Amino acid sequence: MSNDHWNEGSERQPEAAPSYSRAEREAQAALYSLAQEALKEKRRSRRWKIFFRLVWLLVIVAVAASIYTATRSGSSSSPDGGDFVGVVELEGVISSDSEASAQRMIKGIDKAYDSNAKAVVVHINSPGGTPVQAARIYDEIMRLRKEGNKPIYAVIEDIGASGAYYVASGADRIYASPSSLVGSIGVIYSGFGFEDVLKKAGVERRVFTAGENKDFLDPFKGVTPQQQQFWQHLLDITHQQFINDVKAGRGDRLKDDPELFSGLVWSGEQARELGLIDEVKTFDQVIREQVGSLDNTVDFTPNSDPFERIGKRLGVMASSALGLGTASSVTPLRAEMK
Repeated sequence: MSNDHWNEGSERQPEAAPSYSRAEREAQAALYSLAQEALKEKRRSRRWKIFFRLVWLLVIVAVAASIYTATRSGSSSSPDGGDFVGVVELEGVISSDSEASAQRMIKGIDKAYDSNAKAVVVHINSPGGTPVQAARIYDEIMRLRKEGNKPIYAVIEDIGASGAYYVASGADRIYASPSSLVGSIGVIYSGFGFEDVLKKAGVERRVFTAGENKDFLDPFKGVTPQQQQFWQHLLDITHQQFINDVKAGRGDRLKDDPELFSGLVWSGEQARELGLIDEVKTFDQVIREQVGSLDNTVDFTPNSDPFERIGKRLGVMASSALGLGTASSVTPLRAEMK
């Protein structure tokens, strides 16, 4: 006889799994489905609550930013009531849909010029941008410069190249640091050709146009010699307009150097030797020379509308969610250092 007390007694048989009828199984499945739907609805409701809270938070931030912008840019006098310099920041790529658009820059420059500022400084840190936007800012600076009521200076920070130098050349005087990048007077268009890729992949591209040259910049189609000649002529015309305006702004201060308008970029020291800038000075030095203290400046740079920024971001998010691409609204021609 076994002394294993664990095995004493009658052996317990496993309980048989309960059997359900088809109607009962269907009822259980329906209850499970309802529970799942209720859980999903609860999660969906929670997400919408979070979404609306974020929207309200963004609205509050936007209103606060608008009030701050209005109070910051509304002043037209120095904090201590003395002389001050009106500053407009030109930062980043110059294009119609950027912070450095012609509309925004002209608004800031005009407001600074119409204020009681002793002088206006356009503080530039930009690789350039589209020729049209740069030309609009240049034209406005030249218009104010001809009025002669107060000087307009351009001060280049890290980089003032291509379209950004286009803008600077309209000022009465241009300053840059010794290591600033200055110049790059030229126009560029860049793209890719994928026609051979399609052939190798066995893909046929179908494009229908009215006008034999309507698709001549299509990256999946070759360019004929006549089209290439036409496009080069257009680039040359735009480049010549750039050159003419720089010469009009700088006058006889420019040295007679064949490489001046070749698209090359120079340091601040080299730019002074070529007449592209007037003096090697920093932004701080220029301000102190004008009003004695860096505190005596007023920033007239217009801030973009916070609601507009939020709208753009939401638009990009919605386009991304829907799988739609976002197209740039700017010209393929660039007066920008690459």
